[in-house]
Amino acid sequence: MDAPRFDLPEPDAFTRPYWEAAAEGRLLLRRCRACGRAHHYPREFCPHCWSEDCVWEPATGRATLYTWSVVHRNDLPPFGDRVPYVAAVVDLAEGPRMMTELVDTPEPDAGLRLTVAFREGVPVFRPEVC
Repeated sequence: MDAPRFDLPEPDAFTRPYWEAAAEGRLLLRRCRACGRAHHYPREFCPHCWSEDCVWEPATGRATLYTWSVVHRNDLPPFGDRVPYVAAVVDLAEGPRMMTELVDTPEPDAGLRLTVAFREGVPVFRPEVC
């Protein structure tokens, strides 16, 4: 019997557009039409002004590394096979912060310019190629 997966999302009716876009290699954000601010993680109301007048919009996929931690041990499948890996928080170009994983980044540094990539329909980030 296969071990349960803890690294793949379980979309619900609300988050389905986000995960379907990610499976196609597109990153979506929510933007509030009342105050104009973007937010992430997807939710049905604006965390800034509490308006429910929010819409999905495409993100550029550009980000800047805010902080990170190298994970050397994780007993949950399939993370144990991936260690060490880099868990990170990035500042998206549109403003929100997002928790993610860095890939192809041997020496992370705060302020590093990043671009989105997708692994099994989940957004991860790698250094931007100039």
